[in-house]
Amino acid sequence: MIELKHDTLRFSFPEVHREARLEIDFQRTLRIPDDGDEYYLPPGLGSFPLRHVDDFAGRVPADWMLHGGVMLPMYQAEAMWLNFDSHHSPEREAGYPFAIKIAAGKRNAVTGEAWSAGLGRDPQDYVVAPEQPWLDGYCVKKGVIRQFVAMPLGSGYSTEEQITGEAEHGGLQIVAYPLKREVHDRMSQAVRSRSSKFLACASPAIPSMGLAPGGTMHQEIYDDTFGLEDWDLRHSSRCFVHIANSMVWSDITGENPPTVPPTARQYTKAGLPWFAYYNDNGSAVDGADILSKLKSVVTLGKDKGDVPLPENQSVEGEKVVKLRAGLKKGQVREGSF
Repeated sequence: MIELKHDTLRFSFPEVHREARLEIDFQRTLRIPDDGDEYYLPPGLGSFPLRHVDDFAGRVPADWMLHGGVMLPMYQAEAMWLNFDSHHSPEREAGYPFAIKIAAGKRNAVTGEAWSAGLGRDPQDYVVAPEQPWLDGYCVKKGVIRQFVAMPLGSGYSTEEQITGEAEHGGLQIVAYPLKREVHDRMSQAVRSRSSKFLACASPAIPSMGLAPGGTMHQEIYDDTFGLEDWDLRHSSRCFVHIANSMVWSDITGENPPTVPPTARQYTKAGLPWFAYYNDNGSAVDGADILSKLKSVVTLGKDKGDVPLPENQSVEGEKVVKLRAGLKKGQVREGSF
């Protein structure tokens, strides 16, 4: 079952285990410069508002109603990351494990392949929570991703359009599979999440948005330490997350969209932190050849004679906060004195 609670998607599988619960929220963030450099992790600037598509029948495209699910607003050239939070039991030291497949425009964000049911291991086409605390973009090579950046569907920039030549789906597609109960009951893991207190001009409003590859950052997609047979493929829930242009959000919902996020330069100039995440026990999967060959928004814009990303100046994040895996939820890390 999937529920929408406080702008968060909640997946629950009580038929598998009472602790088999997963939350996914979609974080607004800085768009890192698309300049060829690799950046640290940008902060979360708060969750995007999520709304039921069914609540706005007649105001959204017909194919959105066909797919159901939820919707959120993004400005052109705005970035996002996905935060995974599996239920943590006070009796255990870890969250309940989930295998999560994520696609944008029905192209897998880890492999670049077309959407398919089930899980694949050669190559791995999913992430594992809580080992994977978040995902910021497309896996282009080992330890490196290209940031999710919103662009109008039909403009040619999205990953879907670059690979297939078609602007058919847009949005995000997500399916979650819980670990089998018997496997869960004999294992333990731990995770920690990243946060920030800090709370682009759009082109003419095209309702549907797709996700395109932006700048590069350091982020590992961790190899699954379980066997494929450990995942409960009999139970799953999937959700289509539509992305509406923020310029038409008020027309659809009657609500104002979130404010335009700060630029990376504004954020860095204010002395606010970037993040580096370390998991000494995890190994990273290789990047996808399909995704590594995609053109970034800026590169494709040059080919088109366009300037799709405003405020794309390079920055140097001098304040970097190091986050390390392996702490219990709620545990306070003892630093140096």
